[in-house]
Amino acid sequence: MDDGKESEKSNVNFKDGLSNIGEIIKTDARATFSNPIVIIVLIALIILPSLYALVNIYACWDPYENTGRVQFAIANDDVGASYKGINVHAGNDLVDMLKNNTDFEWVFVSSDDLRQGVHNGTYYAGMVVPANFSECIVSITTKDPHSAQLEYRVNEKANPVAAKLSDSAAKAVYNNINAEIVTFINLAAYDKLGELQAGLASGASQLSSGGVLLSAGAGQVASGAGQLSDGANQLTAGANQLSAGADQLADGSGQLAQGTSSAASKVNDVKSQVSDANQAVQQYSSSDWAKNEMNYIDGKTSDLAQNVTKLDEGAQAVHKGSADLASGTRQLNSGVNELSQGTMSLAAGAQLLANSAAYALFAASSSLAGAADGLGEVTGVDDSKVGDYFYAPVKLDRHEEFSVNNFGSQISPFYLVLSMWVGALVTCVLLKAGSSIGTKYRPNEVYLGKLVLFASFSILQTTITLLGCYILKIDISNPPIFILTCYFVSLVFMTFVYSLISLFGDVGEGITIILLVFQISGTGGMYPVQIMNNIFGVIYPYLPMTHGINIVREAQLGLIWANYIPSFIKLLVFAIIVILVSFILKQRFDKRTKYFDEKLEESGLFK
Repeated sequence: MDDGKESEKSNVNFKDGLSNIGEIIKTDARATFSNPIVIIVLIALIILPSLYALVNIYACWDPYENTGRVQFAIANDDVGASYKGINVHAGNDLVDMLKNNTDFEWVFVSSDDLRQGVHNGTYYAGMVVPANFSECIVSITTKDPHSAQLEYRVNEKANPVAAKLSDSAAKAVYNNINAEIVTFINLAAYDKLGELQAGLASGASQLSSGGVLLSAGAGQVASGAGQLSDGANQLTAGANQLSAGADQLADGSGQLAQGTSSAASKVNDVKSQVSDANQAVQQYSSSDWAKNEMNYIDGKTSDLAQNVTKLDEGAQAVHKGSADLASGTRQLNSGVNELSQGTMSLAAGAQLLANSAAYALFAASSSLAGAADGLGEVTGVDDSKVGDYFYAPVKLDRHEEFSVNNFGSQISPFYLVLSMWVGALVTCVLLKAGSSIGTKYRPNEVYLGKLVLFASFSILQTTITLLGCYILKIDISNPPIFILTCYFVSLVFMTFVYSLISLFGDVGEGITIILLVFQISGTGGMYPVQIMNNIFGVIYPYLPMTHGINIVREAQLGLIWANYIPSFIKLLVFAIIVILVSFILKQRFDKRTKYFDEKLEESGLFK
């Protein structure tokens, strides 16, 4: 019985709640059109967020295409130089190049005017080409190469963005000059390669000729060695004959010595007999005649003995000389044989040396000729083509994923989402979030009733913003998803901001402003969060604008569902949680918030 009454009471309360919410919505609707001033203010409130987004997008539509109005001063003091009889004026070449360049407004002045102009802010930046600029460039071909220096001046105080743009201009000039210098250096080296190629070709020809001459000389050496070998053979034969004659002479000498020895023996026998006869004669003969005859015979015998002695001595000497002659002849024969063998070895070595040297010369000639041919293929290329190659030996083949036509379209996700947050903040500050104090409505009824009003303004603001996007013709790859995404993000932000201010009043406004400050830098909308302070890397995943920018970017510039869905779900869950928590807490905080706001108003400093 009691359960039925409670159920009936709940139904009545629910119907009353819906009725009260409807009354709040109708009251707000009537108030919207109560007088022209209200209408004008509300229209301005609807348009303001779109202006915040669209004006910033248009201002940044293509800033790097408008640098042609930014002045950049150039002073050329270069006096030129000479290379192989050719005048080099790198400074003049730079001036001519810049005159055809429309990236910046190049102003050509004297070096004194440039320095003064940059100092007083007439020019954002300037570059001075020194007098020795060309000379420094040409110095690479001398024994004393030294770098060329450009004087770059920039006024950092004048404008921070202009200073950075000027840095880009200076870098562009610097890169172009360096590219031309590298081209000059490479062409100079290219000339040297031509000289080297000619030298290698000449050297190869000379080596080849030397190889031919050496080969011919090797043949002559071999022929002479052959003749020397033949002569050695003849000498060996003569030595053999001489040896044989020496042996015969030694044999004859031996026979002579033996005959002489026999004769000496016979003479000794005769002397013995003569001596015996002399003794006999002395015994039996005492006459003077006999004495005279005996004296005569003794004299002859004595002479004969002396001659025999001497003969024993042509014989002993002949025998010894014959032996020495035979030994020397054998030594001569051995030396001739060694000479003959050495001559043959010399001839073989000379032939081998000549062949090896000739082969080495021919191999070197072939290698040099090949190198010369290889360099010939390089040095034979057209000079203009070589210059183009050295100017840009590697070209970057750029492939763009999700190509965007302009910078404004690239940054529009950030400004669109930022305008949605700013629109929610401005709307909730200008319009009353509502309080149940002093009314017949319950706090949660006021919360839900007013939520409809603020959500309606969110939709209107987004509609105006979307119309502006199409007027500006920003790049949109998926229009249906893009439109729905913008409405979704705007409603989530409006719900969050409205809930904070409805719960906490002026304190809630302060919280949304603080969140706005952190989200401008910490969501990666303009600058990669990786280059920001570490604190932004920590809070980045928890900021509502992070996920709002992510899904708007995906829908506008190229949809990848794997990137879109997680952020969409996080924002949806975030909005649901905010509504549920606010619906519950509104009952407790409504009176306290009203009291707090009244105290602020009493001070006369706050609305």
